[in-house]
Amino acid sequence: MSDPISIPARPEPLVCDPARTALVVIDMQHAYLSKGGYLDLVGFGVEGSDRVIDQVGRCIAAARAANILVIYLQNGFDPELTQAGPESSPVYHKSNPLKFMRANPEYRGKLITVGSRDYELVDAIQPAPGEIVLHKSRYSAFCGTRLEALLRGRGITHLVVAGVNTNVCVESTIRDGFHKEFFCLMVADATMQAGDESIFRATCHNIENFLGWTTDTDALCEALAGDAGAESAA
Repeated sequence: MSDPISIPARPEPLVCDPARTALVVIDMQHAYLSKGGYLDLVGFGVEGSDRVIDQVGRCIAAARAANILVIYLQNGFDPELTQAGPESSPVYHKSNPLKFMRANPEYRGKLITVGSRDYELVDAIQPAPGEIVLHKSRYSAFCGTRLEALLRGRGITHLVVAGVNTNVCVESTIRDGFHKEFFCLMVADATMQAGDESIFRATCHNIENFLGWTTDTDALCEALAGDAGAESAA
């Protein structure tokens, strides 16, 4: 156990032990951040991509310097789309990339599909040796993955969450994390919503009042840098 640190947050500061904290980076893939990716093709827009890539990169660098575990999630389906489920699955009806590929068969296997560019993490966000990458085929990072077992095995109690999209996979992960008794902190400006600004504000409201805490990249990096500096001095 290391010395606890206090991270400025809303609705109040969150105290955590860096040794029991993980940074969970959600879906920083071409699908959600690049022109010609799934999100761009279906009309949600990716105008905020450069900003969120930069902010998530800063969070990762700060976590690494503070010896905080970094875990990456990649969202998508296998090439045969077996992970998408049959027509009896709600995912078949609600997944925007699946609907787009059915309407545009030339894109089958090209949107959030393992092995496609869409599925890959963007160039600026790449795992370092020893960092964990998990595949998921549903919104939440906990659904159908080894995430909970990995966290429990390492004694992790606090999750710092960044990535995309604020109102879909990020919020879904934090909701599940709350129900699994993890303290969840969303780095709000290191996320990007699918939709307009009101949707982002709604997710922040939900998290701050019901599910966890929010902070910003500057506050997180300053808090972690102070902890890393204290370790160096010791």
